[in-house]
Amino acid sequence: MSKENKISNGVMLNAYPDSIGSNLNDTITMLKMPEFKDVFSLFYVLPTFFNSDLDRGFSIIDYNINEELVSEADLKALEALNIQLKFDIVLNHLSVASPQFKDLLKHGDQSKYKYFFINWNEFWEGHGIMGADGVVIPNKEFLNKLFMRKSGLPILKVMFPDGSEKPYWNTFYQQITYNKITESDLQSIKKLTSWEARFITDKVNKAIEENQDLTNLDFADCNHVKSDVLQVVNKKRSYLGQMDVNANSELVWDFYTETLEKVSNYGGKILRLDAFAYLHKEIGQSNFFNKPGTWEHLERIKQIADKNNLILLPEIHAEYGLHLHDEVAKEGYQIYDFFLPGLTIHTIENENSKAILTWAKEIIEKGYKTVNMLGCHDGIPVLDLKGKEVNGTYNKGLLDDAEIEGIMNKIMERGGRVKNLYDPEGNKISYYQVNATFFSALGADEQKLLLARAIQMFMPGIPQVWYLDIFAGKNDYAAADKGGSAGHKEINRTTLTLKDVEVALKTNIVRNQLELIRLRNTSKAFSGTVKINDSIDSMIDILWTNQNEFAHLKANLRTKQFSIKYLQDGVSKTVLL
Repeated sequence: MSKENKISNGVMLNAYPDSIGSNLNDTITMLKMPEFKDVFSLFYVLPTFFNSDLDRGFSIIDYNINEELVSEADLKALEALNIQLKFDIVLNHLSVASPQFKDLLKHGDQSKYKYFFINWNEFWEGHGIMGADGVVIPNKEFLNKLFMRKSGLPILKVMFPDGSEKPYWNTFYQQITYNKITESDLQSIKKLTSWEARFITDKVNKAIEENQDLTNLDFADCNHVKSDVLQVVNKKRSYLGQMDVNANSELVWDFYTETLEKVSNYGGKILRLDAFAYLHKEIGQSNFFNKPGTWEHLERIKQIADKNNLILLPEIHAEYGLHLHDEVAKEGYQIYDFFLPGLTIHTIENENSKAILTWAKEIIEKGYKTVNMLGCHDGIPVLDLKGKEVNGTYNKGLLDDAEIEGIMNKIMERGGRVKNLYDPEGNKISYYQVNATFFSALGADEQKLLLARAIQMFMPGIPQVWYLDIFAGKNDYAAADKGGSAGHKEINRTTLTLKDVEVALKTNIVRNQLELIRLRNTSKAFSGTVKINDSIDSMIDILWTNQNEFAHLKANLRTKQFSIKYLQDGVSKTVLL
């Protein structure tokens, strides 16, 4: 199979560099096993491939190779296996530990990167009122249009060299760590006795240990220096966070140019644009997919990508009823099929194919170029399936609200955890996704998982396969609990050893999935045309044909059994599972 065919129709593995074993080399060892021969043509390596510090890779420090997990030899080995790579570029933000933000913290207003990030107060100047905490609260008509990914205003307050605190736009994760002080740290406070310095140090450090609000501390006879003490404490604090970049800065676009050249040189062929829809920000507009600004940014990125022979895959999580997927596809971009995971669960649990086949027919009729998945590094999307009111007209979703609630409730009953969205006051406004392994979401039923995999392999688009799903991974509650407030995603990120892989390869659920994936990856039929044959709602009948080759899936949703008949290289075969 040519590389051109593989990039269009091959199957894509999805994993972190250390999802199997301890580094990317261990994953390559797995891919060299005979059971994995011809199974994958692509590999979506998640961004701990690069140097990062938060959100399991999506808080990028820089786009250099993370040498703890990846080597140049690994890239050559993947090339030898004829496996092409897909990478992320996180367009909306960079880590506080990035060279650019560190320079800003060090040099303040004198930094070269002063306008590389977004000073919240400067952005909203004249369009809000200053709050008691020194942060501008946008006027209500502006605030109500903001799309929040966490409770509260999307800011992180950082301290500049002159001791002033400034809020910077921070849409996603953040963490502030207060570090213990020493008596010597208080030397700058005049007329403080050694006993007073010891008293203050002990009180502050005990409060830090107990995670108390430092502003409420009572220093008794030393309260007159409280503000000076808090300044010392704040200067020693450290940050983790994903700081939104300012797309109006040409330095940001220079950085994008340098980054796309870099990932292309690593062997990247597909570039997933993470969080790109949040990049364009404008007073009076939503901070999600503003138009025409978002299109202008996307076109500018595409021009850079074209020079580096990169295919762009914009990541958009939005309600089906908004039809953003349709707009992006009409511009010629590949789109993520975030609808398939929820539709597949709905189809199998309700023994009804109507919704999923309606979506499949739309893909075919409109010529969408999609990348689909069941499980992934994130959660199982549910918001995406919803309808939406647009300009006074309600556009239906792929499922109605009751059906979506049914999916969520079923997954939650089976141990899943939910992720929600919030308004600016911190109130929950919508569910977003459910976190669970796909196997656990299906009730740990092996036949259901096998049927789900067969459906995915016969859907139009590039199938992307989460490594843990291959091995029928179950919910990892210990990892989710250990991860704290943002740990819900760890439920589906269990690291497997090579011994785990060897043991699992002896099981039918793993072997049968690999055979289904290998068929999709190697059959010329899937480079041809696809037809959804008429059938009753409890059946699925999909036929792929290309010249003399074909692959035909017939699935019974009531029994969960299915058959695949195919002709490949002149040999006719039937698979009954």
